[in-house]
Amino acid sequence: MLAINGGVPTFEKKIGYGHQLIDDKDIESVVEVLKSDYLTCGPKVKELEERLCQYTDAAYAVPVTSGTAALHIACMAAGISKGDEVIVSSITFAASANCVLYCGGTPVFADVKTDTYNIDPEDVKRKITPKTKAVIAVDFTGQAADLDEIRSICDENKLIFIEDAAHAIGTVYDGKKVGSVADMTCFSFHPVKTVTSGEGGAVTTNSSDYYKKLTLAHAHGITRDETLMEEVHEGEPWYYEQVSLGYNYRMTDFQAALLMSQLDKLDRFKKRRQEITNLYNNAFSSLEGIILQKENEKSDTCRHLYTIRIDENKLSCNRREFFTALSAENIGCQVHYIPVYWFPYYQKLGYKKGLCPNAEQIYNSILSIPIHPDMTDEDASKVIEAVGKVAEYYLR
Repeated sequence: MLAINGGVPTFEKKIGYGHQLIDDKDIESVVEVLKSDYLTCGPKVKELEERLCQYTDAAYAVPVTSGTAALHIACMAAGISKGDEVIVSSITFAASANCVLYCGGTPVFADVKTDTYNIDPEDVKRKITPKTKAVIAVDFTGQAADLDEIRSICDENKLIFIEDAAHAIGTVYDGKKVGSVADMTCFSFHPVKTVTSGEGGAVTTNSSDYYKKLTLAHAHGITRDETLMEEVHEGEPWYYEQVSLGYNYRMTDFQAALLMSQLDKLDRFKKRRQEITNLYNNAFSSLEGIILQKENEKSDTCRHLYTIRIDENKLSCNRREFFTALSAENIGCQVHYIPVYWFPYYQKLGYKKGLCPNAEQIYNSILSIPIHPDMTDEDASKVIEAVGKVAEYYLR
């Protein structure tokens, strides 16, 4: 694979579209736990709950093993079961919809807006039926969806609002921190996200009822909480009960320690991601053949992904050719996302292509380019140079 015109690639070594930033303090926090008495079921996870509540302004937080686990237990707490429909975004990672299937419910895919690529509240309204029980709205790229509109739709129709904020830790919407707006908000702490615990996730909520259900769902349905038990055995400190069916989605103490250390840097990571976003926006806003994601004015965004779209009316290439050319320049890129209902598994369930036209059009032209906090201004300039080089080459 040769660079444009057989020239020298823009980068000597490939720069990835995303990358974790781990420093000595992160490592020390994990080592401290590894040398302690508790590797799991210890004090660090409880400390993390408090930190997440403090950061998101939520009343409660439940750390779990992954963002997928967070979505699963949120659907469990919402009582999703066979016969229930849940409206979900069509441009997202598969877990946003899979979590509904785990509970026996039916995902109903809503289309996205053509400018922000977030779930379209108007299409959400159109997809509501008597079977609808919840809405799962994704904050795509870290930019908050239209949370006030979705909140209003859910309230008017007595629906449960689950926010998939896997991309959006650190984002603030209309003065409110993501994590404190929806009935339940799900986060992911995978290494490509803004802060990481390796694998990991969390659910935040302001409801004590949901909190109790989430806690049971992520720990086998087992409790020592006397208010939840059938019997109380005084003088038997070992006694506990399984009161529901749950899963082992408990985060380890060393993961919790790593995440707390990462949270100390989250504001700095957000600032750096915003700086790179501004560099890209300034460079690409006037670049022919490139379409940018519209900024939601209410969203103070901590951007997990930076996307561009290829305008085939102005460029003589398609997305695949542009992707290949950027890769030859050693620019790591990715596509986020294939519409979930396109996957063979969903096709076998009866979903058909053409269901969400906006999502499909966006998928066919979208590309994620590098953005992570250890990128230098020079790195960002090189990415800008490479995108400009490829766009100019293919300009009609």
